[in-house]
Amino acid sequence: MKFEIMRHRLLDGLNDVMKAVSSKTTIPILTGIKLEVTEEGLRLTGGNSDITIQTFIRAEENGEQVIRVIEEGSIVVQARMFYEIVRKLPTSYVEIEVNAHFHTHIRSGKSEFHIIGQDSSEYPLLPEIQDNRQFAIPADLLKSLVHETVFAISTSESRPILTGVHWSLKNGELVCVATDSHRLARRKMTLEQLPIGEFSSVIPGKSLSELSKIIGDSTQSVHVIMTNQQVLFKTSNVLFYSRLLEGNYPDTSRLIPTEYKTTVTMDGKALYQAIDRASLVAREERNNIVQFTSLGDNVVEISSSSAEVGTVEEEISTTLIEGEELKISFSAKYMMDALKAVGGHDVKVQFTGVMRPFTLKSVHDDSVLQLIVPVRTY
Repeated sequence: MKFEIMRHRLLDGLNDVMKAVSSKTTIPILTGIKLEVTEEGLRLTGGNSDITIQTFIRAEENGEQVIRVIEEGSIVVQARMFYEIVRKLPTSYVEIEVNAHFHTHIRSGKSEFHIIGQDSSEYPLLPEIQDNRQFAIPADLLKSLVHETVFAISTSESRPILTGVHWSLKNGELVCVATDSHRLARRKMTLEQLPIGEFSSVIPGKSLSELSKIIGDSTQSVHVIMTNQQVLFKTSNVLFYSRLLEGNYPDTSRLIPTEYKTTVTMDGKALYQAIDRASLVAREERNNIVQFTSLGDNVVEISSSSAEVGTVEEEISTTLIEGEELKISFSAKYMMDALKAVGGHDVKVQFTGVMRPFTLKSVHDDSVLQLIVPVRTY
């Protein structure tokens, strides 16, 4: 195997696949990256027990030669070492040559490295996925979907199913839900050409976070192919496989109230900033609790107190307060996360009582819903 490649394109590809490489693995070859070069270009593969990422760099892009292939072949190289070598090479071109016994030579300018590779035939094959459950999502929409839900997954392994986001397809609608049992984030979207029938999967939150980084600012559509154990996200040059979480996701639809006693409509950005200021005091207490009180005349008070630091109180004007007077306490962090997901525009906060979960959504768009369980402070 022997080829030359533009260093910045090789580095771009490595940046993608490195997201799937773990130093802690029971399969030693997975600490490596598989390189396969053909006349068409270079395919890089990295994986761990949860995700596998494969990216393809074409030999020619936009009329420019990116790779000059002298001899086709494949090799597995130690991921961290190879990445660091390429990152620090002195010139804009890299020559990679593999000789007998997997000896791999990396040359750039007057710099030359000799590293020992491994037999690529020992690298695990990619899962075979049938494409009968396939649909497409615009990349920017997929990225916002991840942003609006993933933060609400559980970080505790005591209930592994809650460390993922539940995706369900039904009647032409995709519904994505994440919850850690103290809060919930839900995003709904209507998509064209969804597969017939109903099905659902729980995708690990960590997988979705890594996927979001790889998508970046892409404007392409991402094809999503689901099976019972794997999901594949496919773009023109990246394949992103993730295992699915096993088990039944709890029925969260019954947690979302259908009737409300108090509704407050207000500027989401102003509410976020007031809670952010109140949390300066709240953070000194371990529970980071902020209190929300309706005062009448379309005014609410955000307050917090700490025995060691003191108190903070701030009044904010609202657009409208409907229903009963209210005094409720909640986690400042949870509320700020929810407001970030909903966006900085006018929000509607709806309450069903002092100790009942309450919801947030945008006044202009109810496709994103956030639910928070309040905190008892007495």
